[in-house]
Amino acid sequence: MIQVLLVHPMRVGLGSTRKRARQRGSTLVETAFVFMLLLLPALFGIMAFSHALYAYHYVSHASKTAARWSAVNGYNCSSDGTCTYSTGAAASDIQTYTANLLPAGLDPANVDVSATWPAVSGGPSTCTTGVNKTGCTVQVTVSYAYTFIFPLMPVSSTTTAPCTKPGWCLSSTSQMVILH
Repeated sequence: MIQVLLVHPMRVGLGSTRKRARQRGSTLVETAFVFMLLLLPALFGIMAFSHALYAYHYVSHASKTAARWSAVNGYNCSSDGTCTYSTGAAASDIQTYTANLLPAGLDPANVDVSATWPAVSGGPSTCTTGVNKTGCTVQVTVSYAYTFIFPLMPVSSTTTAPCTKPGWCLSSTSQMVILH
């Protein structure tokens, strides 16, 4: 003989309905936590690359400003009283000037500055390599060995030209004609 058990339809899902009512917002909270954990590396990456862009902006600005400063402080600047250098600004003076432009947040030990006076074809005959006379050209290269604050990008222990320290080499070269 088969027995049939009759169950009232309202009592079947009563326990599961109460359980669902207590867990109604849990999915939203769990999603918010997971979303925050996924966005955290992206936020740190944005911050790291923004700091690298900040460092590159300094490098670019410093090379342009130092080239202009050295073009104004050429060999003849002491004759009109605009500078105190007897034979114009030397490479060490340009390095000191550029070091004073360093903004907060960058390591001064990672900055390299080189100033040269290359002989340019078609320039005045008095312009030979290393001469900073009027009409000659000055070339300033500023480089910065950048290391990421957060370990996102691997850095090799070797150096790449023109940087003398290991890291991502950010460099900029500017060239101007000496005014006086």
